[in-house]
Amino acid sequence: MTHIFVYGTLKKGQPNNYHMFDKANGKAEYLGSACTTEKYPLVIAGKYNIPFLLNIPSQGHRVQGEIYKVDEQMLKFLDDFESVPSLYQRTLAKLQVKEWVGGREGEETPSPRSIVEAFIYSTTTYKPDWPSLPTYENYDAYGDHGLEYVTRDKRD
Repeated sequence: MTHIFVYGTLKKGQPNNYHMFDKANGKAEYLGSACTTEKYPLVIAGKYNIPFLLNIPSQGHRVQGEIYKVDEQMLKFLDDFESVPSLYQRTLAKLQVKEWVGGREGEETPSPRSIVEAFIYSTTTYKPDWPSLPTYENYDAYGDHGLEYVTRDKRD
């Protein structure tokens, strides 16, 4: 099983979270909430208002998100969903735990403020103006930024 950190539309309460629990995609278990130990620019960009975590360490904010444990089938689904490697790249990141609710008996249970590692989908393939866009600490598709996320079924 692999740990994945999600910070955008795959989080709870966001438009694509249902993919995390669709058994046809594989298995995923919510483990808890965390933030990146390093700052990154999280921007909303493109004509579909997609959240992108730009792989530019030390800029932006410590990004808030959720950690999931996923099986190989779900990992493959997520890689395809995130268009790895052309749009996003999956890289290992250090995260500071805020809350840990998952895991089974006998598995490690990190305490709040402890550091764990998980894969994160970030991008190095962004447009030149994206680093100058407003950055966010915590993405919400329905937030007051006014940039409505366009779901895949509504894209041309």
